[in-house]
Amino acid sequence: MSSSPAPAPAPATSRTAPRADAPHATAGGAPEAAPVPAATRRGLGPNAFLALIALCTAITAGNIYLAAPLLPLIARDFGTAPSGVAWIASVAQFGYAAGLLFFAPLGDRVNRRPLVAVLSVATTAALLVAAAAPGTGALASAVFVASAATVVPQLLVPLVVERAPVDRRARHVAAVIAGLFTGIVAARVIGALAGQAFGWRWVFVGASVLTLALGLATALALPSEGRRGSGPLLSGIAALPGLVRRSPDLWRACLRQAGMFGAWSALWTSLALLLTGPAYGLSIATAGLFGLFGLAASAVAPLAGGLVDRFGAGKVVRNAYLLAAVSVPLFWLGGHTIVALFVAAVAIHAALVASHVANQTLALTTTSAPATANTAYVVSGFAGAALASSAAAPAFAHWGWTGVCAVAAIWLVIGWVTTAVRR
Repeated sequence: MSSSPAPAPAPATSRTAPRADAPHATAGGAPEAAPVPAATRRGLGPNAFLALIALCTAITAGNIYLAAPLLPLIARDFGTAPSGVAWIASVAQFGYAAGLLFFAPLGDRVNRRPLVAVLSVATTAALLVAAAAPGTGALASAVFVASAATVVPQLLVPLVVERAPVDRRARHVAAVIAGLFTGIVAARVIGALAGQAFGWRWVFVGASVLTLALGLATALALPSEGRRGSGPLLSGIAALPGLVRRSPDLWRACLRQAGMFGAWSALWTSLALLLTGPAYGLSIATAGLFGLFGLAASAVAPLAGGLVDRFGAGKVVRNAYLLAAVSVPLFWLGGHTIVALFVAAVAIHAALVASHVANQTLALTTTSAPATANTAYVVSGFAGAALASSAAAPAFAHWGWTGVCAVAAIWLVIGWVTTAVRR
């Protein structure tokens, strides 16, 4: 982000952003025509603007994973078994993927300021509907809509990359990703504690208030850009397949993150069922505290950003996959030994965030359409996560925790093997 009061007009020629897979990216990246954020002009510096986006990311990420730690409470309220409502967690991920598919490409074409405001209000309304849901069907529908509308950070990540110094792009992406995983941790820990104390419905009400406040604050910090591209608004969706096909780096980043995110999601969304079940018999609040191990992700993100800037995305992703492969048998052992579960939780979060920083930096800097490329990348990741969560729920019902670990292992194998050979 630039702190100058008025950026120089960009030339009319189109340029391609530098690849992040090399240890040192070259100059000449995203288009220079993006205006200086209004936050900068009003005295909110680049670092403060980045912090605001990271905080907004934390709140929206919490919305996606809000239901996961509350599943036992939701099941009790609706008179069903916890495994009978586990599918609601995957509905949230499918909703987020759908929202990314339709809304995130608009970042290349429309004024982001009113779009962020409208999506924030829509998310707030859907969360309030979820809080008043009379049954699982209504709750799932409201969760789907809320997750679809809570895509504000992914509209803004390309702006972060455009304004970052060339040799610090991965570090700036890492700051936003640290916010993402902090939100996931907060959803599990604070959501579980608040749910135990006040009921799961009040957790959704609280999330709606935070979403509205942070969403509107972020919208006010953005510039009024006007129409930023030509052609139909939804043409970005039609461009997705061709963009991925023309960029092997983007294609590889999409599939590898789908495998990694899917493995993590299968384990993490099912964890409350294990911890509150016969194996450990923990309360909802105590099980929620287990999410504190996810803080490892927030700590790893800045380190991963520096490693990507220095050594390249490919090497970081390879090592992240190795770490994730080690964590799966540890998770299986954690079905019987709590210490193994502690170690596995730290390992899988560190692997996921390192992979995410590397792959998203690559996706955002490997084409000349960063918002559309980011859409392809994040949709792939959340689609992989949603499918894995959907498979983990019946796997847990039929084969217990071993079935969940098997789903995670399969997703890792698919994510790596399908991308091991360059197309």
